[in-house]
Amino acid sequence: MTRTITAGAGAPPRRAVRPVPLGARQRWTRRAPLLPALTFAIVVTQIPFLVTLYLSTLDWNALRPGRRAFIGLANYGEVLTDARLRAALLNTVLLTAASVVVSVLLGLGLAILLDRRFPGRGVVRTLLITPFLVMPMAAALLWKHAIYNPSYGLINGIAGGSTDWVSQYPMISVVTTLVWQWTPFMMLIILAGLQGQSLETLEAARVDGAGPWQTFTRVTLPYLRPYLELGALLGSIYLVQTFDAVFTITQGGPGTATTNLPYEIYLTTFRKFEYGEAAAAGVVVVIGTIVVATFALRVISSLFRMEGAR
Repeated sequence: MTRTITAGAGAPPRRAVRPVPLGARQRWTRRAPLLPALTFAIVVTQIPFLVTLYLSTLDWNALRPGRRAFIGLANYGEVLTDARLRAALLNTVLLTAASVVVSVLLGLGLAILLDRRFPGRGVVRTLLITPFLVMPMAAALLWKHAIYNPSYGLINGIAGGSTDWVSQYPMISVVTTLVWQWTPFMMLIILAGLQGQSLETLEAARVDGAGPWQTFTRVTLPYLRPYLELGALLGSIYLVQTFDAVFTITQGGPGTATTNLPYEIYLTTFRKFEYGEAAAAGVVVVIGTIVVATFALRVISSLFRMEGAR
């Protein structure tokens, strides 16, 4: 149905111009520049994942190279029932949740600090962002040798004593390293939300008699909820894959105290040489990451809708 638009008093009505639908050739001409990137993404991500799916259905131990048998979903049953893998799953959840929660809380506090004007704010912001720019392996080595070392580490040098922090508090040691590295990421996301908050809303709250704490809890915090959720979800996607800190600082020990799923997959592949079982565990990790990523994409979409409604 064609709509008519009146241009004004005495002017003849004008017909709304409808966009001319593109032909198949024109559509493919517009999409053609994206094909190389799409092909590259499929080659480096989807094909290896399909190969991993195939390997996960095999009984394949590298110590028995001549014996490979198709066993269907038996490796997945082994992954979900093996005591070591269940412990690794629990450690993964604990490591990820603790690191994300503490990083978000510290990032919120630092973002509120940097949202205020004070001399040297640019320098402070740069220094606070720096830990996120350090490579994960370098950060783990720094904390293991320069901070946690019982003989010459920074903590024992300041507090005195000769506590072996990695051996006595392995999970806390790994979580602290990850929090130090990921707090700047959370801070940047939350700071972006704070700087986009309407000053008129804050002023209206003050005029209505709300104090600083009431303004923060009833106005600022609800406004920041999508940004907090986004930071937590993106942090979870990355931290669930943590390998560098566990491998470098604790090697999963003592015992299996800090062995998470990525490190357990490494042990299954290069210590037990069970390629099929390791592939099945990797598929389980990928599926869990996809579930978390789906929630992250929904949060990002809600942020875009919220920004578009302003």
